[in-house]
Amino acid sequence: MSPMLNTAFAAARAAALIINKASLNMDEVKIGRKGAHDMVTEIDQAAEEIIKETLLAAYPKHAFIGEESGFTGDESANHRWIVDPIDGTSNFIHGFPHYAICIALEVDRKIEHALIYNPVTNDLFTASRGSGAFLNNRRIRVSNRVRLNDALLSSAIPSRELKANPKLIDLQTKLRFDAAGLRYTGSAALDLAYVAAGYLDGFIGVGLKVWDLAAGVLLVKEAGGLITDLAGEGEFMDGNIIAATPKILPVLIQEVAQATA
Repeated sequence: MSPMLNTAFAAARAAALIINKASLNMDEVKIGRKGAHDMVTEIDQAAEEIIKETLLAAYPKHAFIGEESGFTGDESANHRWIVDPIDGTSNFIHGFPHYAICIALEVDRKIEHALIYNPVTNDLFTASRGSGAFLNNRRIRVSNRVRLNDALLSSAIPSRELKANPKLIDLQTKLRFDAAGLRYTGSAALDLAYVAAGYLDGFIGVGLKVWDLAAGVLLVKEAGGLITDLAGEGEFMDGNIIAATPKILPVLIQEVAQATA
């Protein structure tokens, strides 16, 4: 791994110690809400703080964007760390072992390095621009499936988005019938990592944040996958995204168009 990814991994490991210790006694963890279906814990905040301290101690001129603490640093900084300390907080709260620490480094508005780490399974996904994607230091690639009825998909569409646009419910229903399966795992970052590893063949997300997506998007691209918005016209920065194998992506764009027309 590059020196910057090594630093990111050190930060993730430090956060994982906090997360894993707390997971042994969740009854003592303070839980709050940022919205009706958006929970946060003191562990999210503590994990983000140790990540921020580790990264900025190593790179004091870099900026930092965290889900819990927002922006830290110089607005004009070329290097920006983008962090979600626990992607899948609801899973974490319920003891469901599917959540991840997400760290991405953006240089001149392009994601250059990415790390997604599941502290329960010890699975480490990493990528650097132009150098491929890896799971536990083993090179990974997206699957070679080409037909939707063979494809296993996942989606991350928050309840607020379903309420605002009921056609998205139609989309989920259509995908359940047209694909081999549709999963809603509760962690968009791990979904993207699983597309990169070939465990999933496609992913659709709506209304997501940059810290949900930044690391996973680079992983998918470096693993040979494709990324677009829901219309198939560009990048994902509005928070709406399709990620898939090259053959499955155009089919998913068509599925979205038919269900939301």
